[in-house]
Amino acid sequence: MTTTGHQGPQAKDIGPKNPAIQAGLEVADFVDERTGVKTGLTWFLFRNVPKGVSWFQTLGFTAMALFGLQAVTGIVLAMYYKPDPTIAFQSIEHITDEVTWGWLVRGIHKWGASAMIVVVFLHMGRVFLFGAYKYPRELTWVTGAILLVLTMIMGLTGYLLVWDQKAYWATVVAVNITSSAPLIGPYIGDILRAGSEFGPDTLSRFYSIHMLLIPGGMAAFIGIHLYLVTKLGIAEPPWSKRRLAADRRERDMRDAARRRLEHGRTPVPATSEPAARPTPVAGGDA
Repeated sequence: MTTTGHQGPQAKDIGPKNPAIQAGLEVADFVDERTGVKTGLTWFLFRNVPKGVSWFQTLGFTAMALFGLQAVTGIVLAMYYKPDPTIAFQSIEHITDEVTWGWLVRGIHKWGASAMIVVVFLHMGRVFLFGAYKYPRELTWVTGAILLVLTMIMGLTGYLLVWDQKAYWATVVAVNITSSAPLIGPYIGDILRAGSEFGPDTLSRFYSIHMLLIPGGMAAFIGIHLYLVTKLGIAEPPWSKRRLAADRRERDMRDAARRRLEHGRTPVPATSEPAARPTPVAGGDA
Protein backbone atom coordinates (compact mmCIF):
# COMPACT_ATOMS: atom_id res chain seq x y z
CA MET A 1 0.00 0.00 0.00
CA THR A 2 1.38 3.35 -0.98
CA THR A 3 0.47 6.76 0.21
CA THR A 4 0.64 9.96 -1.67
CA GLY A 5 0.85 13.44 -0.30
CA HIS A 6 2.81 16.61 -0.23
CA GLN A 7 6.47 16.02 0.55
CA GLY A 8 8.45 18.76 2.27
CA PRO A 9 11.51 20.29 0.68
CA GLN A 10 14.57 18.10 0.92
CA ALA A 11 17.61 19.40 2.81
CA LYS A 12 20.15 20.77 0.46
CA ASP A 13 23.80 19.92 0.75
CA ILE A 14 25.41 23.24 1.51
CA GLY A 15 28.83 21.72 2.21
CA PRO A 16 31.91 22.59 0.18
CA LYS A 17 31.87 21.31 -3.35
CA ASN A 18 35.57 21.81 -4.01
CA PRO A 19 37.36 18.45 -3.57
CA ALA A 20 40.50 20.18 -2.32
CA ILE A 21 38.56 21.97 0.44
CA GLN A 22 36.73 18.77 1.34
CA ALA A 23 40.01 16.88 1.58
CA GLY A 24 41.48 19.61 3.77
CA LEU A 25 38.50 19.47 6.15
CA GLU A 26 38.78 15.70 6.37
CA VAL A 27 42.46 15.97 7.23
CA ALA A 28 41.67 18.62 9.86
CA ASP A 29 38.98 16.39 11.38
CA PHE A 30 41.37 13.45 11.36
CA VAL A 31 44.04 15.42 13.20
CA ASP A 32 41.57 17.01 15.63
CA GLU A 33 40.08 13.64 16.55
CA ARG A 34 43.50 12.41 17.65
CA THR A 35 45.06 15.59 19.06
CA GLY A 36 42.25 17.96 20.03
CA VAL A 37 43.94 20.80 18.17
CA LYS A 38 40.64 22.58 17.46
CA THR A 39 39.83 22.67 21.15
CA GLY A 40 43.28 24.04 21.90
CA LEU A 41 43.01 26.75 19.26
CA THR A 42 39.54 27.70 20.45
CA TRP A 43 40.82 27.96 24.02
CA PHE A 44 43.76 30.07 22.89
CA LEU A 45 42.07 32.39 20.37
CA PHE A 46 38.52 32.83 21.70
CA ARG A 47 38.54 34.14 25.27
CA ASN A 48 37.03 37.01 27.20
CA VAL A 49 38.83 40.34 27.09
CA PRO A 50 38.27 42.83 29.93
CA LYS A 51 36.49 46.06 29.19
CA GLY A 52 38.66 49.11 28.71
CA VAL A 53 41.66 47.52 26.97
CA SER A 54 43.48 49.71 24.48
CA TRP A 55 46.40 49.66 22.07
CA PHE A 56 48.74 49.48 25.05
CA GLN A 57 47.81 45.80 25.44
CA THR A 58 49.10 45.05 21.91
CA LEU A 59 52.76 45.72 22.74
CA GLY A 60 53.29 42.08 23.71
CA PHE A 61 51.97 40.82 20.38
CA THR A 62 54.11 43.41 18.59
CA ALA A 63 57.21 42.08 20.34
CA MET A 64 56.30 38.51 19.37
CA ALA A 65 55.73 39.56 15.75
CA LEU A 66 59.14 41.24 15.70
CA PHE A 67 60.70 38.04 17.07
CA GLY A 68 59.14 36.10 14.21
CA LEU A 69 60.44 38.66 11.74
CA GLN A 70 63.92 38.38 13.24
CA ALA A 71 63.78 34.59 13.00
CA VAL A 72 62.80 34.62 9.32
CA THR A 73 65.38 37.24 8.27
CA GLY A 74 68.02 35.56 10.43
CA ILE A 75 67.50 32.24 8.68
CA VAL A 76 67.93 33.95 5.29
CA LEU A 77 71.11 35.71 6.43
CA ALA A 78 72.52 32.47 7.88
CA MET A 79 72.42 30.94 4.40
CA TYR A 80 75.09 33.40 3.22
CA TYR A 81 76.96 34.42 6.37
CA LYS A 82 80.28 32.72 7.18
CA PRO A 83 81.35 32.81 10.87
CA ASP A 84 85.05 32.81 10.01
CA PRO A 85 87.19 35.74 11.26
CA THR A 86 89.03 35.90 7.94
CA ILE A 87 85.96 36.24 5.70
CA ALA A 88 83.09 37.22 8.03
CA PHE A 89 83.18 40.89 7.05
CA GLN A 90 83.45 39.99 3.35
CA SER A 91 80.39 37.76 3.66
CA ILE A 92 78.46 40.71 5.10
CA GLU A 93 79.51 42.84 2.13
CA HIS A 94 78.49 40.02 -0.21
CA ILE A 95 75.03 39.89 1.36
CA THR A 96 74.60 43.66 1.18
CA ASP A 97 75.97 44.28 -2.31
CA GLU A 98 75.51 41.09 -4.34
CA VAL A 99 72.73 38.92 -2.94
CA THR A 100 69.30 39.75 -4.40
CA TRP A 101 67.38 41.84 -1.85
CA GLY A 102 70.18 41.11 0.59
CA TRP A 103 70.46 44.74 1.61
CA LEU A 104 66.75 44.77 2.46
CA VAL A 105 66.85 41.56 4.50
CA ARG A 106 69.90 42.71 6.41
CA GLY A 107 68.37 46.14 7.03
CA ILE A 108 65.15 44.59 8.36
CA HIS A 109 67.16 42.30 10.64
CA LYS A 110 69.38 45.13 11.88
CA TRP A 111 66.65 47.65 12.65
CA GLY A 112 64.23 44.94 13.75
CA ALA A 113 66.62 44.03 16.56
CA SER A 114 66.61 47.60 17.86
CA ALA A 115 62.83 47.85 17.48
CA MET A 116 62.32 44.60 19.36
CA ILE A 117 64.39 45.77 22.34
CA VAL A 118 62.47 49.06 22.48
CA VAL A 119 59.07 47.35 22.23
CA VAL A 120 59.93 44.79 24.91
CA PHE A 121 61.00 47.61 27.25
CA LEU A 122 57.75 49.47 26.51
CA HIS A 123 55.75 46.31 27.14
CA MET A 124 57.44 45.71 30.49
CA GLY A 125 56.93 49.34 31.45
CA ARG A 126 53.24 49.15 30.57
CA VAL A 127 52.82 45.99 32.67
CA PHE A 128 54.55 47.67 35.62
CA LEU A 129 52.57 50.92 35.41
CA PHE A 130 49.26 49.08 35.00
CA GLY A 131 50.04 46.78 37.93
CA ALA A 132 49.56 43.69 35.76
CA TYR A 133 52.41 41.88 37.55
CA LYS A 134 50.40 41.37 40.75
CA TYR A 135 48.66 38.21 41.91
CA PRO A 136 48.00 35.87 40.19
CA ARG A 137 50.31 36.96 37.35
CA GLU A 138 53.68 36.89 39.10
CA LEU A 139 55.03 34.05 36.92
CA THR A 140 53.89 35.89 33.80
CA TRP A 141 56.01 38.84 34.94
CA VAL A 142 59.01 36.59 35.69
CA THR A 143 58.91 34.94 32.26
CA GLY A 144 58.60 38.37 30.64
CA ALA A 145 61.66 39.61 32.54
CA ILE A 146 63.61 36.55 31.37
CA LEU A 147 62.55 37.28 27.79
CA LEU A 148 63.79 40.87 28.19
CA VAL A 149 67.22 39.61 29.30
CA LEU A 150 67.36 37.11 26.43
CA THR A 151 66.43 39.85 23.96
CA MET A 152 69.32 42.02 25.15
CA ILE A 153 71.74 39.08 24.98
CA MET A 154 70.59 38.35 21.44
CA GLY A 155 71.29 41.96 20.49
CA LEU A 156 74.76 41.78 22.03
CA THR A 157 75.74 38.52 20.36
CA GLY A 158 74.42 39.63 16.98
CA TYR A 159 76.29 42.93 17.10
CA LEU A 160 79.68 41.21 16.89
CA LEU A 161 78.83 39.17 13.80
CA VAL A 162 79.51 42.11 11.48
CA TRP A 163 83.16 41.74 12.57
CA ASP A 164 84.30 45.28 11.90
CA GLN A 165 86.26 47.58 14.22
CA LYS A 166 83.18 49.17 15.74
CA ALA A 167 81.49 45.85 16.49
CA TYR A 168 84.70 44.28 17.80
CA TRP A 169 85.65 46.96 20.30
CA ALA A 170 82.08 47.58 21.44
CA THR A 171 81.76 43.88 22.23
CA VAL A 172 85.12 43.90 24.03
CA VAL A 173 83.86 46.67 26.29
CA ALA A 174 80.54 44.89 26.94
CA VAL A 175 82.20 41.57 27.77
CA ASN A 176 84.76 43.26 30.04
CA ILE A 177 81.93 44.97 31.94
CA THR A 178 80.21 41.60 32.30
CA SER A 179 83.43 40.00 33.52
CA SER A 180 83.77 42.59 36.28
CA ALA A 181 80.59 41.33 37.99
CA PRO A 182 81.25 39.61 41.32
CA LEU A 183 81.45 35.83 41.67
CA ILE A 184 80.15 34.57 38.32
CA GLY A 185 81.27 37.50 36.16
CA PRO A 186 84.70 36.09 35.21
CA TYR A 187 83.20 32.72 34.30
CA ILE A 188 80.56 34.33 32.06
CA GLY A 189 83.29 36.38 30.37
CA ASP A 190 85.35 33.25 29.65
CA ILE A 191 82.29 31.52 28.21
CA LEU A 192 81.49 34.45 25.91
CA ARG A 193 85.09 34.90 24.76
CA ALA A 194 85.68 31.15 24.41
CA GLY A 195 88.79 31.68 26.49
CA SER A 196 90.58 34.32 28.52
CA GLU A 197 91.03 36.66 25.53
CA PHE A 198 89.22 37.51 22.31
CA GLY A 199 90.32 35.22 19.52
CA PRO A 200 89.20 33.34 16.41
CA ASP A 201 86.88 31.12 18.45
CA THR A 202 85.02 34.10 19.90
CA LEU A 203 83.15 34.78 16.66
CA SER A 204 81.93 31.21 16.30
CA ARG A 205 80.94 31.20 19.99
CA PHE A 206 78.84 34.33 19.56
CA TYR A 207 77.36 32.96 16.33
CA SER A 208 76.26 29.70 17.97
CA ILE A 209 74.76 31.56 20.95
CA HIS A 210 72.99 34.02 18.65
CA MET A 211 71.63 31.44 16.22
CA LEU A 212 70.91 28.41 18.41
CA LEU A 213 70.92 28.97 22.15
CA ILE A 214 69.10 32.28 22.52
CA PRO A 215 66.35 31.68 19.90
CA GLY A 216 65.61 28.27 21.39
CA GLY A 217 65.35 29.72 24.88
CA MET A 218 63.19 32.60 23.70
CA ALA A 219 60.83 30.28 21.83
CA ALA A 220 60.41 28.15 24.97
CA PHE A 221 59.74 31.10 27.26
CA ILE A 222 57.40 32.73 24.74
CA GLY A 223 55.36 29.51 24.79
CA ILE A 224 55.24 29.54 28.60
CA HIS A 225 54.43 33.25 28.60
CA LEU A 226 51.55 32.82 26.14
CA TYR A 227 50.17 29.88 28.12
CA LEU A 228 50.12 31.94 31.31
CA VAL A 229 48.53 34.92 29.57
CA THR A 230 45.84 32.69 28.09
CA LYS A 231 45.20 30.82 31.34
CA LEU A 232 45.12 33.86 33.64
CA GLY A 233 43.69 36.35 31.16
CA ILE A 234 44.61 39.96 30.47
CA ALA A 235 44.79 42.19 33.51
CA GLU A 236 42.15 44.88 33.67
CA PRO A 237 43.30 48.48 33.21
CA PRO A 238 43.87 50.54 36.38
CA TRP A 239 40.82 52.69 35.60
CA SER A 240 38.45 49.70 35.45
CA LYS A 241 35.59 50.07 37.95
CA ARG A 242 35.62 46.38 38.79
CA ARG A 243 39.34 46.46 39.43
CA LEU A 244 39.03 49.55 41.60
CA ALA A 245 36.36 47.80 43.65
CA ALA A 246 38.53 44.69 44.00
CA ASP A 247 41.51 46.80 45.08
CA ARG A 248 39.29 48.56 47.63
CA ARG A 249 38.14 45.23 49.08
CA GLU A 250 41.71 43.96 49.22
CA ARG A 251 42.84 47.14 50.97
CA ASP A 252 40.02 46.85 53.51
CA MET A 253 40.89 43.24 54.24
CA ARG A 254 44.56 44.17 54.67
CA ASP A 255 43.67 46.97 57.07
CA ALA A 256 41.44 44.62 59.06
CA ALA A 257 44.24 42.07 59.27
CA ARG A 258 46.59 44.71 60.68
CA ARG A 259 44.14 45.46 63.49
CA ARG A 260 44.13 41.87 64.67
CA LEU A 261 46.41 40.61 67.39
CA GLU A 262 48.71 37.64 67.10
CA HIS A 263 47.10 34.23 66.44
CA GLY A 264 44.01 35.90 64.99
CA ARG A 265 42.68 37.25 68.27
CA THR A 266 40.98 40.63 68.40
CA PRO A 267 41.31 43.01 71.33
CA VAL A 268 38.36 43.49 73.68
CA PRO A 269 37.54 47.19 73.85
CA ALA A 270 37.60 48.69 77.34
CA THR A 271 34.09 49.77 78.45
CA SER A 272 34.97 51.60 81.68
CA GLU A 273 37.75 52.12 84.15
CA PRO A 274 38.13 49.22 86.61
CA ALA A 275 36.91 49.93 90.18
CA ALA A 276 39.59 50.77 92.72
CA ARG A 277 40.38 48.07 95.23
CA PRO A 278 39.42 48.77 98.85
CA THR A 279 42.27 49.67 101.11
CA PRO A 280 42.85 46.95 103.76
CA VAL A 281 42.37 48.08 107.37
CA ALA A 282 45.17 47.21 109.79
CA GLY A 283 44.22 45.87 113.21
CA GLY A 284 41.48 43.72 114.67
CA ASP A 285 37.70 44.04 114.75
CA ALA A 286 36.20 47.47 114.51
